[in-house]
Amino acid sequence: MNTTNVIDQNQSFRSGFVAILGAPNAGKSTLLNRMLGQKISITSQKPQTTRNRILGVVHRTGSQMVFLDTPGIHRAKNPLNARIVETALSTLSEVDLILLVADAQIPDEPSERLLIGKLSDQRLPVLVALNKIDQVKRPALLSQIERWSGVFPFATIVPISAKNGEQVDRLMDAMEAALPAGPPFFPPDSLTDLPMRFIAAEMIREKAFRLTGQEIPYAVAVTIDSFKEEKKGALIRIHATIHVERESQKGIVIGRQGTKLKQIGEAARLAIEEMLGTKVFLKLFVRVQKNWTKDTKALRKFGY
Repeated sequence: MNTTNVIDQNQSFRSGFVAILGAPNAGKSTLLNRMLGQKISITSQKPQTTRNRILGVVHRTGSQMVFLDTPGIHRAKNPLNARIVETALSTLSEVDLILLVADAQIPDEPSERLLIGKLSDQRLPVLVALNKIDQVKRPALLSQIERWSGVFPFATIVPISAKNGEQVDRLMDAMEAALPAGPPFFPPDSLTDLPMRFIAAEMIREKAFRLTGQEIPYAVAVTIDSFKEEKKGALIRIHATIHVERESQKGIVIGRQGTKLKQIGEAARLAIEEMLGTKVFLKLFVRVQKNWTKDTKALRKFGY
């Protein structure tokens, strides 16, 4: 996995952990992938795509930034969503800096108010990335900047587009300047601390999200049944199970004569191959685990 820059030990080096927080669908994972220059965090148009803490390491000439991408902050109404929000807020005790990602196009003000309330007793620097400026006209953007300036003493507010990369370098410069001096935490070739099994499961879940209807994503979990290297690493053979809550959802995921499941598998296989840089054989199964999003034992089994 490639780094973006080579560390120059002769310079005054900065390093630290950065929590990426925001409302659902604000573009946090898209921004992390953009900063890394490689995809490790799954994305979709549907809220609550990210369910776990995702760590990504950005190497620059004068700094190392360790990002913790978190699930969207919102008012949780069921056990799964409560775990999701708990996961996001738990990162605040681990970091040196907070990056709040906000949607400039369609603000989620109830979730944003909840998040600002959680930040009210923080002494850490908080920066705002006002995202999706490619979708907003200048007067509306200026209004959004003024609104955010009045709700919290942010270190800075940087309008960006995570989708096309506009002003992302400026945002990274601002974060670098706010980090403490210190040595790097990870070797120069590190991109994440996540096991490849986890990333493979996430890639499968993303494709299930993207290729099924509105009802399915919230009911989908993925487990890796086997992950084996063959031919001296030239081939990885993966067997995985897509878990849903109802028989009707199983039928949707499989599709007529298995066409939907085949489509999900093909898209996921290509994404995993791109990530791992090797050939992948992927076999998918679908299993019903009734009401797993409300079952605390099932939530633990699926890693939530």
